[in-house]
Amino acid sequence: MLASLIVFLLSHIAVGNAKCFEPTPAFPLPRWDNGGPELEPAFQLLETNIQDLASQAKYDNTSFSIEVTSLQGSLWSYHHSARVHNESRPGVTHVDSLSQYRIASITKVFTTLAILYQHDAGNLSLDDPVLNYISELRSDEYELPWKDITIRVLASQLSGIPREFAQGDLLNLVPDPSALGLPPVSQDALPTCDEYDSYKPCDRGEFLGELKGKKPLFAPNQKSTYSNLNFELLGLVLENVTGMPYSDYIQQAIFDPLEMTESSLSTPSDEHAVLPAMADGFNYWDVDEGVQAPTGGIYSTSSDLSKFIRYTLSHYNTLATGVNWFLPASWATGMNTFYGMPFETFRTDKILRDSRRPVTFVTKAGGLPGYYSRISMLEEYGLGITILVGGTNEILEPLNELVSVALVRAAEEIAWQRMAVDYPGTYAPIRSDLNTSLVLATSPSKGLHVETFISNGTDVLAALLSKSAPGDDAEQKQRWHAQLVPTLLFENEEAPKGEIWRMQVVSERSEEQQLSAGVWDEFCPTDLEGPLYAGVPVNKIVFWHELGTVELPAWNISMKRVSMSKDMKDNLFVQKQDL
Repeated sequence: MLASLIVFLLSHIAVGNAKCFEPTPAFPLPRWDNGGPELEPAFQLLETNIQDLASQAKYDNTSFSIEVTSLQGSLWSYHHSARVHNESRPGVTHVDSLSQYRIASITKVFTTLAILYQHDAGNLSLDDPVLNYISELRSDEYELPWKDITIRVLASQLSGIPREFAQGDLLNLVPDPSALGLPPVSQDALPTCDEYDSYKPCDRGEFLGELKGKKPLFAPNQKSTYSNLNFELLGLVLENVTGMPYSDYIQQAIFDPLEMTESSLSTPSDEHAVLPAMADGFNYWDVDEGVQAPTGGIYSTSSDLSKFIRYTLSHYNTLATGVNWFLPASWATGMNTFYGMPFETFRTDKILRDSRRPVTFVTKAGGLPGYYSRISMLEEYGLGITILVGGTNEILEPLNELVSVALVRAAEEIAWQRMAVDYPGTYAPIRSDLNTSLVLATSPSKGLHVETFISNGTDVLAALLSKSAPGDDAEQKQRWHAQLVPTLLFENEEAPKGEIWRMQVVSERSEEQQLSAGVWDEFCPTDLEGPLYAGVPVNKIVFWHELGTVELPAWNISMKRVSMSKDMKDNLFVQKQDL
């Protein structure tokens, strides 16, 4: 009777997830202790590929710094020094982890973190209109709908307001606008700062004055579109709320606590400065961004940004009540890109060799003349990447492709090697009078999955797959497996001990299915709770690693691992050989 009830309950899991493929995360957060030595072969190959890329003559003027960090510490760095320097002002000629670059729009992440700090302190609310904190915006002279634009909306690039007020004008960027068919214009009503006047810094009054003539691109919260003005406004909010200059607050609240000793909003000396020799003789090193500093004014190093990434990976879900900093706020263009607060998130199923499980990159990029940068955080791997470029902009994306793909594939392989040691095998009940057993296996394509589950003499999975798997024939009914998905929670959170997983019946892809897939086949609202038995989730499984046991609470049973799988033995042998 109990076995029949189990089969009935589990069938609801299968039906509820009938079109769900490759759940994520697939494994607990990996640790990368002792510098992550398992990643060293991937880093060595990566260095060879980067050297080949950087050897091209078009990158003679280009320096760059790359660093990979884990939650535990930096794992690898690579620095390339330009072969050509400005003779009169070379700056640093041997680039290392202390070499300073302008990080441009990565600054927006620091501005948003400062806003989150003030929200958490109760000094502002993310959901208040911005005009609550910048009183000038209450004037009837503005056409932008400030009463509907909140702090959260600004930080999420959802305000719908224009991108710039004193940059990006073809009048300043193109020698002869008439060559583009543009008519002659008067400059009388244009700004008198930044690129309109030899990069003189714009001040608060000029900024707010220029906003009076701006009109929205979209209604607030309608559609994300990139805007530097959002973060210039947030900088003013911070100054009004804290009573401090923006640069002083960022120094006090972020740089100092994180020991980012080489980061600054004022121009550093040339001692560690990366000063690329640009073809037009101009880089952005000495430009004072004035009121625009909150959108792109920070100078930093690969070492300091690794410190920031480690902090962010550790605190993204605890910075402020109700805020997970890594979650997207809206979609951008296409299927794979999303705007966060203020992150630009990329999600792809093309990167893994043995699975189409999506991998998420939480990123922020930046660019100023001569300086191009990107940070990326991979929550499920506990890893982060910094790439800083001084010189030619077109090298940034090839570097990002090389580093991100190599790192993820290596980390994925290592994660499954570790999983093969810690989880798979045959489990038998501690009570010898029960005809119950559980066999777990791992693979990159199926994750940690249940191969067999016998409960009181009943083959639960066979009954489940034969009775409740969708499809009209036996072959279709076999394209399913019972995968365990980590919740990243513990029965004892303080220890932490008692690793909680949930079982999910997962569809398996086939060539035929992919060729004849329906429009809605990828639709999968997450639902991992499953049915209950006597108030206990049927699909809950708890691993007690220190005891070598697995607990199935709904079955009121604990089982001990009595044998290893072959893969587990092989991987254990390999790991011992590596010691």
